Amino acid sequence: MESINAVLIHQSLPQHERSFQLNQIAITQMRSLLGYKNLKSGNRVMLDFDLAEMYEVETRALNQAVKRNITRFPPDFIFQLTGLEFENLISQFVTSSWGGVRKLPFAFTEHGVTMLASVLRSDQAIAINIQIVRAFIALRQYALGYAEINQKLEKFMLETNMQFSDIYQALTEMADKTQNEKPRKSIGYLKK
Repeated sequence: MESINAVLIHQSLPQHERSFQLNQIAITQMRSLLGYKNLKSGNRVMLDFDLAEMYEVETRALNQAVKRNITRFPPDFIFQLTGLEFENLISQFVTSSWGGVRKLPFAFTEHGVTMLASVLRSDQAIAINIQIVRAFIALRQYALGYAEINQKLEKFMLETNMQFSDIYQALTEMADKTQNEKPRKSIGYLKK
């Protein structure tokens, strides 16, 4: 199967457009595939055969890569479905396109999907891993920008509160002066 990136290169798209389209395709695939819910915790998961299709590798190769790098996949990243969970999952679909399954599939949480992108060596996995890295860097930059804006806002609020405090104090002093003053004699002609 020809990789999506190879197809986009063949279409003579510039690098920035290819990157954008690959990013959009990856996001669409992730959203569509993150539809299964783990019966134990309610977390969204993806099954190994769906991920293998997305990363353009065989399910067997995907599972071998996970087993070779099992220390990268703690229990909150990956787990194997029980027979009951798998039967419930199959019963949600009218027709099954999976064919015969010899082993119960592995389910990957969002963390596991991210880690899997760094373990696999297909072009698609590499492209997705690059997009993940870019997304995390963009989030970090956004968070830093947010922290800077938040700091400036707090400084502004402190300065503004101090100015309002000064104004309130001046108004209070003026009000006290007018209350403490003796009545003045009128200036001008007295009307009889």
